[in-house]
Amino acid sequence: MSSKFDKIIDYAVRKGFFWQSYEIYGGQAGFYDLGPLGVLLKSNIVDLWREFFVKQHQDFVVEIESPIIAPAIVFKASGHEESFTDYAVECLQCHRTFRADHLVEERLGVSAEGLGAEQLEKLIKENDIRCPICGGNLGSVYRFLLLFQTYIGPYSPSNLAYLRPEAAQGMFVNFKRVYELMKRRLPFGVAQIGRVARNEISPRQGLIRLREFTIMEIEFFYDDSNPSCDVIYENCSEEHINILRAEDRAEGIDKPTPVSVTEAVNEKIILSPWLAYWMCIAKKFVNVLGVPSDKMYFEEKLPSERAHYSKQTFDQIVVVEKWGKLEVSGHAYRHTYDLGRHMEFSKAELYAIRQLKTPKVIRRSIVKYDKNAVINFFGSKAPQVFKVLASLSSEALAKMVTESQGDRVVIEGIEIPKAIFKVEDVEEKVWVEKIIPHVAEPSFGAERLLYVVLEYAYSEDGGRVVMRFPRRVAPIKVGVTPLVDRDPLEEIAHRLFKELKKYYYAMYLEGDSIGKKYAQADELGIPFVITIDYETPSKGDVTIRDRDTKKQIRVPIADLVKVIDAGLRGVDILSLGYPIIE
Repeated sequence: MSSKFDKIIDYAVRKGFFWQSYEIYGGQAGFYDLGPLGVLLKSNIVDLWREFFVKQHQDFVVEIESPIIAPAIVFKASGHEESFTDYAVECLQCHRTFRADHLVEERLGVSAEGLGAEQLEKLIKENDIRCPICGGNLGSVYRFLLLFQTYIGPYSPSNLAYLRPEAAQGMFVNFKRVYELMKRRLPFGVAQIGRVARNEISPRQGLIRLREFTIMEIEFFYDDSNPSCDVIYENCSEEHINILRAEDRAEGIDKPTPVSVTEAVNEKIILSPWLAYWMCIAKKFVNVLGVPSDKMYFEEKLPSERAHYSKQTFDQIVVVEKWGKLEVSGHAYRHTYDLGRHMEFSKAELYAIRQLKTPKVIRRSIVKYDKNAVINFFGSKAPQVFKVLASLSSEALAKMVTESQGDRVVIEGIEIPKAIFKVEDVEEKVWVEKIIPHVAEPSFGAERLLYVVLEYAYSEDGGRVVMRFPRRVAPIKVGVTPLVDRDPLEEIAHRLFKELKKYYYAMYLEGDSIGKKYAQADELGIPFVITIDYETPSKGDVTIRDRDTKKQIRVPIADLVKVIDAGLRGVDILSLGYPIIE
Protein backbone atom coordinates (compact mmCIF):
# COMPACT_ATOMS: atom_id res chain seq x y z
CA MET A 1 0.00 0.00 0.00
CA SER A 2 1.39 3.42 -0.96
CA SER A 3 2.39 5.78 1.84
CA LYS A 4 0.92 9.26 2.09
CA PHE A 5 4.26 10.65 0.94
CA ASP A 6 4.25 8.48 -2.20
CA LYS A 7 0.67 9.53 -2.95
CA ILE A 8 1.56 13.22 -2.57
CA ILE A 9 4.58 12.93 -4.87
CA ASP A 10 2.53 11.03 -7.47
CA TYR A 11 -0.24 13.62 -7.23
CA ALA A 12 2.14 16.56 -7.42
CA VAL A 13 3.85 15.26 -10.55
CA ARG A 14 0.59 14.31 -12.29
CA LYS A 15 -1.10 17.61 -11.59
CA GLY A 16 1.84 19.82 -12.46
CA PHE A 17 3.14 21.04 -9.10
CA PHE A 18 6.73 19.85 -9.50
CA TRP A 19 8.99 17.25 -11.09
CA GLN A 20 12.71 16.53 -11.21
CA SER A 21 14.79 18.85 -13.36
CA TYR A 22 16.41 17.67 -16.58
CA GLU A 23 14.25 14.54 -16.78
CA ILE A 24 15.08 13.83 -20.43
CA TYR A 25 18.74 13.46 -19.41
CA GLY A 26 18.01 11.18 -16.49
CA GLY A 27 17.35 13.91 -13.95
CA GLN A 28 19.74 15.79 -11.65
CA ALA A 29 19.61 15.24 -7.89
CA GLY A 30 18.93 18.36 -5.85
CA PHE A 31 17.09 20.25 -8.60
CA TYR A 32 13.33 20.38 -9.19
CA ASP A 33 11.19 22.30 -11.65
CA LEU A 34 7.87 23.79 -10.59
CA GLY A 35 4.96 23.30 -12.95
CA PRO A 36 2.02 25.70 -13.45
CA LEU A 37 0.24 24.85 -10.19
CA GLY A 38 3.51 24.68 -8.28
CA VAL A 39 4.43 28.19 -9.38
CA LEU A 40 1.05 29.51 -8.27
CA LEU A 41 1.21 27.73 -4.92
CA LYS A 42 4.75 28.89 -4.20
CA SER A 43 3.91 32.45 -5.27
CA ASN A 44 0.99 32.49 -2.83
CA ILE A 45 3.21 31.18 -0.02
CA VAL A 46 5.81 33.87 -0.74
CA ASP A 47 3.13 36.58 -0.85
CA LEU A 48 1.72 35.38 2.46
CA TRP A 49 5.22 35.41 4.02
CA ARG A 50 5.73 38.95 2.75
CA GLU A 51 2.39 39.96 4.28
CA PHE A 52 3.22 38.48 7.71
CA PHE A 53 6.85 39.54 7.94
CA VAL A 54 7.09 42.74 5.87
CA LYS A 55 3.72 44.34 5.13
CA GLN A 56 2.38 43.99 8.68
CA HIS A 57 5.68 45.46 9.97
CA GLN A 58 6.32 47.98 7.19
CA ASP A 59 6.98 50.81 9.64
CA PHE A 60 10.23 49.11 10.65
CA VAL A 61 10.88 46.32 8.11
CA VAL A 62 11.86 46.99 4.49
CA GLU A 63 12.66 44.66 1.62
CA ILE A 64 15.69 44.83 -0.66
CA GLU A 65 17.15 42.71 -3.45
CA SER A 66 20.84 41.89 -3.95
CA PRO A 67 22.83 39.70 -6.40
CA ILE A 68 23.06 35.93 -6.05
CA ILE A 69 26.78 36.06 -6.89
CA ALA A 70 29.26 37.73 -4.56
CA PRO A 71 33.05 38.17 -4.57
CA ALA A 72 34.86 35.55 -2.49
CA ILE A 73 35.90 38.19 0.08
CA VAL A 74 32.25 38.51 1.17
CA PHE A 75 32.07 34.86 2.20
CA LYS A 76 35.56 34.91 3.63
CA ALA A 77 34.43 37.73 5.90
CA SER A 78 31.16 35.97 6.75
CA GLY A 79 33.00 32.80 7.77
CA HIS A 80 31.31 30.63 5.15
CA GLU A 81 34.51 29.95 3.23
CA GLU A 82 35.88 28.30 6.36
CA SER A 83 32.80 26.93 8.12
CA PHE A 84 30.03 26.28 5.56
CA THR A 85 30.94 22.62 5.16
CA ASP A 86 29.57 19.12 5.62
CA TYR A 87 31.40 15.82 5.93
CA ALA A 88 31.50 13.57 2.86
CA VAL A 89 32.54 9.97 2.33
CA GLU A 90 33.14 8.14 -0.95
CA CYS A 91 32.31 4.54 -1.80
CA LEU A 92 35.54 2.80 -2.77
CA GLN A 93 33.69 0.51 -5.18
CA CYS A 94 31.16 2.61 -7.15
CA HIS A 95 32.77 5.95 -6.25
CA ARG A 96 29.51 7.62 -5.34
CA THR A 97 29.79 10.28 -2.63
CA PHE A 98 27.48 10.58 0.35
CA ARG A 99 27.00 12.87 3.30
CA ALA A 100 28.59 10.98 6.16
CA ASP A 101 26.32 12.11 8.99
CA HIS A 102 23.21 11.16 6.99
CA LEU A 103 24.51 7.63 6.42
CA VAL A 104 25.17 7.28 10.15
CA GLU A 105 21.72 8.63 11.05
CA GLU A 106 19.93 6.35 8.57
CA ARG A 107 21.80 3.25 9.69
CA LEU A 108 21.95 3.83 13.47
CA GLY A 109 18.83 5.95 14.03
CA VAL A 110 20.73 8.58 16.03
CA SER A 111 21.46 12.26 15.47
CA ALA A 112 24.92 12.77 14.01
CA GLU A 113 24.63 16.53 13.56
CA GLY A 114 27.67 18.34 14.91
CA LEU A 115 29.99 15.30 14.88
CA GLY A 116 33.48 15.74 13.42
CA ALA A 117 35.27 13.73 10.74
CA GLU A 118 37.03 11.40 13.19
CA GLN A 119 33.83 10.66 15.12
CA LEU A 120 31.87 9.92 11.95
CA GLU A 121 34.61 7.73 10.51
CA LYS A 122 34.79 5.78 13.76
CA LEU A 123 31.02 5.15 13.74
CA ILE A 124 31.13 4.06 10.10
CA LYS A 125 33.91 1.55 10.74
CA GLU A 126 32.63 0.20 14.07
CA ASN A 127 29.15 -0.38 12.67
CA ASP A 128 30.27 -1.63 9.27
CA ILE A 129 28.23 1.04 7.46
CA ARG A 130 28.51 0.48 3.73
CA CYS A 131 27.50 2.15 0.50
CA PRO A 132 23.67 2.21 0.31
CA ILE A 133 23.83 1.75 -3.48
CA CYS A 134 26.28 -1.10 -4.08
CA GLY A 135 27.23 -2.27 -0.59
CA GLY A 136 30.89 -1.37 -1.08
CA ASN A 137 33.29 -0.22 1.62
CA LEU A 138 33.47 3.49 2.40
CA GLY A 139 36.65 5.54 2.40
CA SER A 140 37.85 8.29 4.71
CA VAL A 141 35.52 11.05 5.86
CA TYR A 142 36.55 14.51 4.67
CA ARG A 143 35.29 18.09 4.90
CA PHE A 144 33.40 19.36 1.81
CA LEU A 145 32.77 23.06 1.05
CA LEU A 146 29.11 23.62 0.19
CA LEU A 147 29.63 26.89 -1.69
CA PHE A 148 29.16 26.83 -5.47
CA GLN A 149 32.29 28.41 -6.97
CA THR A 150 32.38 30.69 -10.00
CA TYR A 151 34.31 33.70 -11.31
CA ILE A 152 33.35 37.30 -11.98
CA GLY A 153 34.91 38.11 -15.34
CA PRO A 154 37.97 36.20 -16.63
CA TYR A 155 38.91 32.99 -14.84
CA SER A 156 41.53 34.22 -12.40
CA PRO A 157 42.09 33.59 -8.68
CA SER A 158 41.56 37.30 -8.06
CA ASN A 159 38.07 37.04 -9.61
CA LEU A 160 36.92 34.08 -7.48
CA ALA A 161 33.27 34.34 -6.46
CA TYR A 162 30.54 32.19 -4.96
CA LEU A 163 26.82 31.74 -5.43
CA ARG A 164 25.22 32.87 -2.20
CA PRO A 165 24.06 30.09 0.17
CA GLU A 166 21.85 32.55 2.04
CA ALA A 167 20.42 36.00 1.34
CA ALA A 168 21.77 37.36 4.62
CA GLN A 169 25.12 38.73 3.46
CA GLY A 170 23.43 41.01 0.93
CA MET A 171 21.59 42.59 3.84
CA PHE A 172 24.66 42.90 6.07
CA VAL A 173 26.82 44.60 3.44
CA ASN A 174 23.94 47.03 2.77
CA PHE A 175 23.39 47.79 6.46
CA LYS A 176 24.80 51.32 6.35
CA ARG A 177 22.67 52.40 3.39
CA VAL A 178 19.44 51.04 4.86
CA TYR A 179 20.34 52.47 8.30
CA GLU A 180 20.59 55.91 6.72
CA LEU A 181 17.27 55.40 4.89
CA MET A 182 15.66 54.44 8.22
CA LYS A 183 16.82 57.81 9.61
CA ARG A 184 19.47 56.16 11.77
CA ARG A 185 16.90 54.62 14.08
CA LEU A 186 17.01 51.19 15.65
CA PRO A 187 15.39 48.71 15.62
CA PHE A 188 14.71 47.91 12.00
CA GLY A 189 14.65 44.86 9.77
CA VAL A 190 15.81 44.15 6.23
CA ALA A 191 13.98 41.40 4.34
CA GLN A 192 15.01 39.62 1.19
CA ILE A 193 13.42 36.90 -0.93
CA GLY A 194 15.49 35.23 -3.61
CA ARG A 195 17.33 32.24 -4.99
CA VAL A 196 20.26 30.66 -3.17
CA ALA A 197 22.52 27.71 -3.96
CA ARG A 198 24.12 25.07 -1.76
CA ASN A 199 26.27 22.34 -3.26
CA GLU A 200 24.75 19.55 -1.18
CA ILE A 201 26.80 16.35 -1.18
CA SER A 202 24.07 13.83 -1.94
CA PRO A 203 20.55 15.27 -1.80
CA ARG A 204 18.04 12.42 -1.74
CA GLN A 205 14.88 13.95 -0.25
CA GLY A 206 13.15 15.61 -3.20
CA LEU A 207 12.01 19.16 -2.46
CA ILE A 208 13.30 18.90 1.11
CA ARG A 209 17.01 19.13 0.29
CA LEU A 210 17.74 21.14 -2.83
CA ARG A 211 20.89 22.53 -4.35
CA GLU A 212 18.99 25.62 -5.49
CA PHE A 213 15.93 27.04 -3.78
CA THR A 214 14.11 30.20 -2.76
CA ILE A 215 14.90 31.65 0.64
CA MET A 216 12.88 34.21 2.62
CA GLU A 217 14.87 35.95 5.34
CA ILE A 218 14.97 38.93 7.65
CA GLU A 219 18.04 40.36 9.33
CA PHE A 220 16.67 42.37 12.23
CA PHE A 221 19.02 44.96 13.77
CA TYR A 222 18.56 46.28 17.29
CA ASP A 223 20.36 47.76 20.29
CA ASP A 224 20.90 44.96 22.77
CA SER A 225 20.84 47.37 25.74
CA ASN A 226 17.45 48.72 24.62
CA PRO A 227 15.75 46.24 22.26
CA SER A 228 12.51 48.30 22.05
CA CYS A 229 10.49 45.13 21.47
CA ASP A 230 7.10 46.38 22.69
CA VAL A 231 5.34 44.64 19.79
CA ILE A 232 5.96 41.32 21.49
CA TYR A 233 3.42 42.34 24.12
CA GLU A 234 1.04 43.84 21.57
CA ASN A 235 1.02 40.89 19.16
CA CYS A 236 2.21 37.86 21.14
CA SER A 237 1.21 38.30 24.80
CA GLU A 238 -1.41 35.55 24.50
CA GLU A 239 0.64 33.29 22.23
CA HIS A 240 2.27 30.04 23.33
CA ILE A 241 4.90 28.13 21.41
CA ASN A 242 6.15 24.58 21.90
CA ILE A 243 9.88 24.51 22.66
CA LEU A 244 12.29 21.59 22.92
CA ARG A 245 15.22 23.09 24.78
CA ALA A 246 18.84 22.14 24.13
CA GLU A 247 19.36 21.16 27.77
CA ASP A 248 16.42 18.76 27.57
CA ARG A 249 17.71 17.26 24.33
CA ALA A 250 21.09 16.72 25.96
CA GLU A 251 19.35 14.66 28.65
CA GLY A 252 17.47 12.54 26.11
CA ILE A 253 14.12 14.34 26.46
CA ASP A 254 12.33 14.67 23.12
CA LYS A 255 8.97 16.12 24.15
CA PRO A 256 8.50 19.87 23.61
CA THR A 257 7.10 22.04 26.40
CA PRO A 258 4.50 24.76 25.76
CA VAL A 259 5.58 28.18 27.00
CA SER A 260 4.23 31.68 26.49
CA VAL A 261 6.35 33.86 24.24
CA THR A 262 6.78 36.55 26.89
CA GLU A 263 7.73 33.96 29.51
CA ALA A 264 10.33 32.54 27.14
CA VAL A 265 11.92 36.00 26.98
CA ASN A 266 11.61 36.83 30.67
CA GLU A 267 13.06 33.47 31.71
CA LYS A 268 15.90 33.77 29.15
CA ILE A 269 14.77 30.57 27.42
CA ILE A 270 15.10 32.66 24.27
CA LEU A 271 18.06 35.03 24.65
CA SER A 272 16.93 37.69 22.17
CA PRO A 273 13.47 39.27 22.54
CA TRP A 274 13.35 39.94 18.81
CA LEU A 275 14.23 36.31 18.09
CA ALA A 276 11.26 35.34 20.26
CA TYR A 277 9.01 37.81 18.47
CA TRP A 278 9.80 36.46 15.00
CA MET A 279 9.33 32.91 16.28
CA CYS A 280 5.85 33.95 17.38
CA ILE A 281 5.11 35.41 13.93
CA ALA A 282 6.54 32.26 12.32
CA LYS A 283 4.13 30.11 14.31
CA LYS A 284 1.15 32.24 13.19
CA PHE A 285 2.36 32.15 9.58
CA VAL A 286 2.72 28.36 9.48
CA ASN A 287 -0.69 28.03 11.19
CA VAL A 288 -2.24 29.92 8.25
CA LEU A 289 -0.50 27.51 5.87
CA GLY A 290 -2.64 24.76 7.37
CA VAL A 291 -0.40 23.31 10.10
CA PRO A 292 -2.06 23.15 13.55
CA SER A 293 -0.09 24.29 16.59
CA ASP A 294 0.15 20.78 18.03
CA LYS A 295 1.97 19.64 14.88
CA MET A 296 4.83 22.14 15.18
CA TYR A 297 7.47 23.11 17.71
CA PHE A 298 10.79 24.92 18.01
CA GLU A 299 13.87 22.79 18.63
CA GLU A 300 16.88 24.52 20.15
CA LYS A 301 20.20 23.58 18.60
CA LEU A 302 22.96 22.19 20.76
CA PRO A 303 26.16 24.29 20.80
CA SER A 304 27.86 21.71 18.54
CA GLU A 305 25.00 21.97 16.03
CA ARG A 306 24.85 25.76 15.74
CA ALA A 307 26.23 27.66 12.76
CA HIS A 308 29.46 29.54 13.29
CA TYR A 309 27.67 32.90 13.50
CA SER A 310 24.99 31.97 16.04
CA LYS A 311 24.80 32.34 19.82
CA GLN A 312 21.41 30.58 19.90
CA THR A 313 19.37 28.84 17.19
CA PHE A 314 15.89 27.36 17.09
CA ASP A 315 14.60 25.27 14.19
CA GLN A 316 10.87 25.46 13.55
CA ILE A 317 9.83 21.83 13.18
CA VAL A 318 6.67 20.52 11.52
CA VAL A 319 5.58 16.92 12.01
CA VAL A 320 5.41 15.10 8.66
CA GLU A 321 4.62 11.53 7.69
CA LYS A 322 7.81 10.35 5.98
CA TRP A 323 10.58 11.83 8.12
CA GLY A 324 8.71 12.34 11.37
CA LYS A 325 9.90 15.92 11.60
CA LEU A 326 10.91 18.56 9.09
CA GLU A 327 12.65 21.90 9.63
CA VAL A 328 10.72 24.65 7.85
CA SER A 329 12.51 27.69 9.28
CA GLY A 330 15.60 28.56 11.27
CA HIS A 331 15.78 31.33 13.87
CA ALA A 332 19.32 32.43 14.70
CA TYR A 333 20.61 34.98 17.17
CA ARG A 334 23.50 36.19 15.03
CA HIS A 335 24.40 38.89 17.64
CA THR A 336 27.20 41.19 16.27
CA TYR A 337 29.08 38.51 14.35
CA ASP A 338 28.38 39.46 10.73
CA LEU A 339 28.63 43.23 10.97
CA GLY A 340 31.80 42.90 13.06
CA ARG A 341 33.43 40.58 10.54
CA HIS A 342 32.52 42.78 7.55
CA MET A 343 33.97 45.80 9.34
CA GLU A 344 37.17 43.84 9.97
CA PHE A 345 37.56 42.74 6.35
CA SER A 346 36.21 45.80 4.50
CA LYS A 347 37.39 48.51 6.93
CA ALA A 348 33.96 50.12 6.45
CA GLU A 349 32.19 51.55 9.50
CA LEU A 350 29.00 49.57 10.01
CA TYR A 351 28.12 51.11 13.35
CA ALA A 352 24.84 52.49 14.61
CA ILE A 353 24.55 55.47 16.95
CA ARG A 354 23.20 55.05 20.47
CA GLN A 355 21.76 58.16 22.14
CA LEU A 356 22.82 58.40 25.79
CA LYS A 357 20.43 59.52 28.54
CA THR A 358 23.30 61.15 30.40
CA PRO A 359 26.54 62.24 28.80
CA LYS A 360 29.74 60.31 29.10
CA VAL A 361 32.84 62.17 30.11
CA ILE A 362 35.62 61.17 27.74
CA ARG A 363 39.23 61.86 28.61
CA ARG A 364 41.58 61.90 25.67
CA SER A 365 44.88 63.28 24.54
CA ILE A 366 45.07 65.77 21.71
CA VAL A 367 48.05 67.42 20.10
CA LYS A 368 48.66 70.90 18.79
CA TYR A 369 51.61 72.03 16.73
CA ASP A 370 53.27 75.35 15.99
CA LYS A 371 52.69 76.08 12.31
CA ASN A 372 55.23 78.91 12.22
CA ALA A 373 57.85 76.58 13.69
CA VAL A 374 57.09 74.04 10.96
CA ILE A 375 57.52 76.69 8.25
CA ASN A 376 60.76 78.03 9.77
CA PHE A 377 62.23 74.55 10.21
CA PHE A 378 61.19 72.94 6.90
CA GLY A 379 61.02 75.95 4.59
CA SER A 380 59.85 74.93 1.09
CA LYS A 381 59.04 71.42 2.34
CA ALA A 382 56.53 72.72 4.91
CA PRO A 383 53.43 72.05 2.70
CA GLN A 384 54.41 68.37 2.49
CA VAL A 385 54.70 68.21 6.31
CA PHE A 386 51.32 69.90 6.79
CA LYS A 387 49.73 67.36 4.40
CA VAL A 388 51.14 64.44 6.39
CA LEU A 389 50.01 65.93 9.71
CA ALA A 390 46.51 66.63 8.34
CA SER A 391 46.12 63.00 7.36
CA LEU A 392 46.26 61.92 11.02
CA SER A 393 43.62 62.30 13.68
CA SER A 394 44.56 64.39 16.72
CA GLU A 395 44.43 61.26 18.92
CA ALA A 396 46.68 59.26 16.59
CA LEU A 397 49.20 62.08 16.32
CA ALA A 398 49.23 62.52 20.10
CA LYS A 399 49.95 58.82 20.54
CA MET A 400 52.85 58.96 18.08
CA VAL A 401 54.36 61.99 19.81
CA THR A 402 53.97 60.46 23.26
CA GLU A 403 55.43 57.10 22.28
CA SER A 404 58.35 58.41 20.20
CA GLN A 405 61.85 58.14 21.61
CA GLY A 406 64.32 61.00 21.62
CA ASP A 407 63.67 64.58 20.47
CA ARG A 408 62.28 63.72 17.04
CA VAL A 409 59.00 62.23 15.76
CA VAL A 410 59.23 60.22 12.54
CA ILE A 411 56.06 60.35 10.45
CA GLU A 412 56.07 58.75 6.99
CA GLY A 413 59.85 59.10 6.87
CA ILE A 414 59.86 62.77 7.88
CA GLU A 415 61.73 63.67 11.08
CA ILE A 416 59.89 66.43 12.93
CA PRO A 417 61.30 68.08 16.09
CA LYS A 418 59.29 67.07 19.13
CA ALA A 419 59.40 70.63 20.45
CA ILE A 420 56.99 71.68 17.68
CA PHE A 421 54.20 69.59 19.31
CA LYS A 422 52.23 70.15 22.50
CA VAL A 423 50.19 67.24 23.91
CA GLU A 424 47.21 68.13 26.12
CA ASP A 425 44.73 65.96 28.07
CA VAL A 426 41.14 67.15 27.65
CA GLU A 427 37.69 66.12 28.88
CA GLU A 428 34.62 66.12 26.65
CA LYS A 429 30.95 65.37 27.25
CA VAL A 430 29.62 62.92 24.67
CA TRP A 431 25.89 62.31 24.18
CA VAL A 432 26.19 59.47 21.63
CA GLU A 433 28.28 56.36 21.20
CA LYS A 434 28.93 53.92 18.38
CA ILE A 435 27.56 50.40 18.71
CA ILE A 436 27.44 47.27 16.59
CA PRO A 437 23.76 46.28 16.45
CA HIS A 438 22.70 42.79 17.47
CA VAL A 439 20.84 40.69 14.90
CA ALA A 440 17.93 38.24 15.07
CA GLU A 441 17.22 36.24 11.92
CA PRO A 442 14.16 34.26 10.81
CA SER A 443 14.88 32.25 7.64
CA PHE A 444 12.47 30.11 5.58
CA GLY A 445 12.82 27.83 2.55
CA ALA A 446 9.86 28.31 0.21
CA GLU A 447 10.04 24.85 -1.39
CA ARG A 448 9.92 23.05 1.97
CA LEU A 449 6.84 25.06 2.85
CA LEU A 450 5.33 24.09 -0.50
CA TYR A 451 5.74 20.41 0.38
CA VAL A 452 4.31 20.95 3.89
CA VAL A 453 1.26 22.71 2.44
CA LEU A 454 0.71 19.79 0.06
CA GLU A 455 0.98 17.21 2.83
CA TYR A 456 -1.38 18.99 5.21
CA ALA A 457 -3.87 19.75 2.42
CA TYR A 458 -3.94 16.19 1.10
CA SER A 459 -7.01 14.13 2.02
CA GLU A 460 -9.12 11.38 0.53
CA ASP A 461 -12.90 11.15 0.45
CA GLY A 462 -14.37 7.90 -0.78
CA GLY A 463 -11.26 7.13 -2.80
CA ARG A 464 -11.14 10.63 -4.31
CA VAL A 465 -8.33 13.09 -3.63
CA VAL A 466 -9.48 16.33 -2.02
CA MET A 467 -6.82 19.00 -1.58
CA ARG A 468 -7.95 21.18 1.32
CA PHE A 469 -5.58 24.07 0.63
CA PRO A 470 -5.99 27.06 2.92
CA ARG A 471 -7.92 29.52 0.81
CA ARG A 472 -5.18 32.15 0.97
CA VAL A 473 -2.64 29.89 -0.76
CA ALA A 474 -4.86 27.75 -3.01
CA PRO A 475 -3.33 27.94 -6.53
CA ILE A 476 -6.71 28.30 -8.25
CA LYS A 477 -9.28 30.30 -6.31
CA VAL A 478 -12.48 29.68 -8.24
CA GLY A 479 -13.91 27.28 -10.77
CA VAL A 480 -16.67 28.13 -13.24
CA THR A 481 -18.90 25.59 -14.97
CA PRO A 482 -22.33 25.26 -16.58
CA LEU A 483 -24.60 22.63 -15.09
CA VAL A 484 -24.75 21.11 -18.57
CA ASP A 485 -22.47 21.92 -21.48
CA ARG A 486 -24.88 23.72 -23.77
CA ASP A 487 -26.19 27.24 -24.36
CA PRO A 488 -27.37 29.49 -22.94
CA LEU A 489 -25.62 28.09 -19.81
CA GLU A 490 -22.27 27.71 -21.58
CA GLU A 491 -22.40 31.23 -22.96
CA ILE A 492 -23.04 32.70 -19.49
CA ALA A 493 -20.34 30.49 -17.96
CA HIS A 494 -17.72 31.65 -20.48
CA ARG A 495 -18.71 35.28 -19.90
CA LEU A 496 -18.42 34.92 -16.13
CA PHE A 497 -15.11 33.08 -16.44
CA LYS A 498 -13.72 35.91 -18.58
CA GLU A 499 -14.82 38.46 -15.99
CA LEU A 500 -13.51 36.56 -12.95
CA LYS A 501 -10.07 36.14 -14.54
CA LYS A 502 -9.59 39.87 -13.90
CA TYR A 503 -9.62 39.19 -10.15
CA TYR A 504 -8.47 35.61 -9.56
CA TYR A 505 -6.70 32.62 -11.00
CA ALA A 506 -9.77 30.73 -12.19
CA MET A 507 -10.50 27.54 -14.12
CA TYR A 508 -13.26 26.71 -16.56
CA LEU A 509 -14.34 23.18 -15.64
CA GLU A 510 -15.20 20.84 -18.47
CA GLY A 511 -16.24 17.23 -18.43
CA ASP A 512 -19.17 14.92 -18.06
CA SER A 513 -21.53 15.24 -15.13
CA ILE A 514 -21.55 18.10 -12.65
CA GLY A 515 -20.42 15.61 -9.99
CA LYS A 516 -17.26 14.83 -11.95
CA LYS A 517 -16.62 18.53 -12.41
CA TYR A 518 -16.86 19.06 -8.66
CA ALA A 519 -14.51 16.11 -8.13
CA GLN A 520 -12.04 17.68 -10.56
CA ALA A 521 -12.20 20.96 -8.64
CA ASP A 522 -11.73 19.18 -5.29
CA GLU A 523 -8.68 17.33 -6.59
CA LEU A 524 -7.09 20.66 -7.53
CA GLY A 525 -8.05 22.22 -4.20
CA ILE A 526 -10.27 24.94 -5.69
CA PRO A 527 -12.13 26.53 -2.73
CA PHE A 528 -15.21 27.71 -4.63
CA VAL A 529 -17.04 26.53 -7.76
CA ILE A 530 -19.61 28.73 -9.47
CA THR A 531 -22.32 26.79 -11.30
CA ILE A 532 -24.56 28.31 -13.93
CA ASP A 533 -27.81 26.34 -13.79
CA TYR A 534 -31.27 26.46 -15.39
CA GLU A 535 -32.42 29.32 -13.14
CA THR A 536 -29.50 31.57 -14.02
CA PRO A 537 -30.79 32.94 -17.39
CA SER A 538 -34.08 34.11 -15.88
CA LYS A 539 -33.03 35.09 -12.35
CA GLY A 540 -29.49 36.35 -12.91
CA ASP A 541 -28.02 34.34 -10.07
CA VAL A 542 -25.71 31.33 -9.70
CA THR A 543 -24.66 28.83 -7.05
CA ILE A 544 -21.33 28.91 -5.23
CA ARG A 545 -20.16 25.57 -3.86
CA ASP A 546 -17.84 25.51 -0.85
CA ARG A 547 -15.18 22.80 -1.23
CA ASP A 548 -14.92 21.85 2.44
CA THR A 549 -18.62 21.67 3.36
CA LYS A 550 -19.90 20.75 -0.14
CA LYS A 551 -22.78 23.11 0.54
CA GLN A 552 -23.89 25.78 -1.89
CA ILE A 553 -25.39 29.24 -1.68
CA ARG A 554 -27.38 31.06 -4.32
CA VAL A 555 -25.87 34.45 -5.14
CA PRO A 556 -26.75 37.22 -7.63
CA ILE A 557 -24.08 37.49 -10.33
CA ALA A 558 -23.51 41.10 -9.29
CA ASP A 559 -22.41 39.92 -5.80
CA LEU A 560 -19.98 37.22 -6.95
CA VAL A 561 -16.70 39.09 -6.44
CA LYS A 562 -17.83 40.44 -3.07
CA VAL A 563 -18.74 36.96 -1.82
CA ILE A 564 -15.59 35.25 -3.14
CA ASP A 565 -13.40 37.98 -1.67
CA ALA A 566 -15.03 37.43 1.71
CA GLY A 567 -14.57 33.67 1.42
CA LEU A 568 -10.88 34.03 0.53
CA ARG A 569 -10.42 36.23 3.61
CA GLY A 570 -11.68 33.36 5.72
CA VAL A 571 -15.33 34.34 6.09
CA ASP A 572 -17.76 31.41 6.06
CA ILE A 573 -19.80 32.14 2.94
CA LEU A 574 -22.69 30.17 4.42
CA SER A 575 -23.01 32.90 7.07
CA LEU A 576 -23.47 35.75 4.60
CA GLY A 577 -27.25 35.46 4.47
CA TYR A 578 -27.68 34.05 0.99
CA PRO A 579 -30.02 31.05 0.47
CA ILE A 580 -28.24 27.79 1.32
CA ILE A 581 -28.69 24.77 -0.92
CA GLU A 582 -28.07 21.52 0.94
